[in-house]
Amino acid sequence: MRDDDFAARGRRGRGKGRFDDDEPQFLKRGRPAEPVLTDPDPGPDDDAPGGDAWSTWDQAVHGPEPHPAWLVTELAARDTDLGVLKTGKEADVHLVRRAVPDTDRSCLLAVKRYRDAQHRLFHRDAGYLEGRRVRRSRENRAMAGRTAFGRQMIAGQWAAAEFAALSRLWEIGAEHGRIAVPYPVQLLGTELMLEFVGDPDEGLAAPRLAQCRPEPAELRSLWEQLVDALVVLARAGYAHGDLSPYNLLVHAGRLVMIDLPQVVDVVANPQGPEFLARDVRVVGAWFTARGLPADDSDPAALTALLLREAGIR
Repeated sequence: MRDDDFAARGRRGRGKGRFDDDEPQFLKRGRPAEPVLTDPDPGPDDDAPGGDAWSTWDQAVHGPEPHPAWLVTELAARDTDLGVLKTGKEADVHLVRRAVPDTDRSCLLAVKRYRDAQHRLFHRDAGYLEGRRVRRSRENRAMAGRTAFGRQMIAGQWAAAEFAALSRLWEIGAEHGRIAVPYPVQLLGTELMLEFVGDPDEGLAAPRLAQCRPEPAELRSLWEQLVDALVVLARAGYAHGDLSPYNLLVHAGRLVMIDLPQVVDVVANPQGPEFLARDVRVVGAWFTARGLPADDSDPAALTALLLREAGIR
């Protein structure tokens, strides 16, 4: 297959996407109890029942402007934690309703909370963090030595890297429509608030690609969308770094890319091309196993195309 065949695939109009993230081993441990959707009860003070708290919008770094119309930004809003959407190795994702009391202004958010330095796993850090640097040598030494302070610095890098990547990709997707990611609402420390991907009325998250059994026409459409998204990533200088059917969602026929804390700078990271090639192999194998012709998902041809788009070859 010619390389430009990949670039020409999937120029279809697509709807908006939203959020979630996971890996296979956590799916096998059993799903957490479904969050319960309730009317927000702000209570009389900051100790109100139901996990309510004042909106942290005014304290946080905000996502790209213009902000979506559905997003509640009023400082009078309350955030109500409705339960855990999923657990992962480095973070848990909660479902949160942000609502302005005594009004009809509300929205559902997926809130990704990275665990503290004592309870996170950093077995993959070294390769992903190559090419990322902080200004001061003390921080670099602490990160390299995995001290308690260094682990906290790394946690901040994961969150900041994901927020930055989502912000950039959201803007690209809003302009060109070739990649869908959840809108990054805000970043506060190591907590990310993101657009909820799924049914907002029921609070049900969109299924992961790994959970889907698409018919041939849908399988083809999803593959074309994926190739488009990977080309956009490469042109932006990125590789996802941990791409699999478990961090791609399918929402209203649209493929939504999620879970980007380990996003790799393909040029600055010496292992960048290897991460990119692995991403292609993993997702390509899933599509081939579901019936996509092997010639259409040739990993060598697609990897070569993406490296050229990234300006490496």
